[in-house]
Amino acid sequence: MTQAERQVAIQKIAALPAQLEGLIAGRSDTDLNKTYGPGKWTARQVIHHLADAHIHSFIRMRYIATTDNPTIQPYDQDAWAKLPDACTGPVEPSIEILRGAHARWAAFLRALPEEAFSRTGFHPERGPVSLDDLVRIYAGHGEKHLVHIQTAMNS
Repeated sequence: MTQAERQVAIQKIAALPAQLEGLIAGRSDTDLNKTYGPGKWTARQVIHHLADAHIHSFIRMRYIATTDNPTIQPYDQDAWAKLPDACTGPVEPSIEILRGAHARWAAFLRALPEEAFSRTGFHPERGPVSLDDLVRIYAGHGEKHLVHIQTAMNS
């Protein structure tokens, strides 16, 4: 990833919480409980998933930046999305998590030296992943799920 591409991706990470807040502003619980397709998560579950996944990624990146080739702990995102707090809990705590975590995450990434982005960790399901890989993945992850939330609430 070039430095310019990385900066765009980091800006996407930084912008996600405000985009999410704008997307769900004024929406009802009924809207948040709609799915974006048969067998898919509700908008509420997606919002909670974003908080879970993104705090995981922030921590993973910090391990990679400070530890030689750490093993990255996977988790079962579908099982987490089925937990009661993800199915029925208010989304505000997850929005707050995202707001704070993304501010820290973007600041952390912007402060890293260029050579840090080639550092790697080992994911048991994906194999080696670099910081650049994770920046790219999670910039796109947020965008993908914003579309899922919008699709669900407008269905």
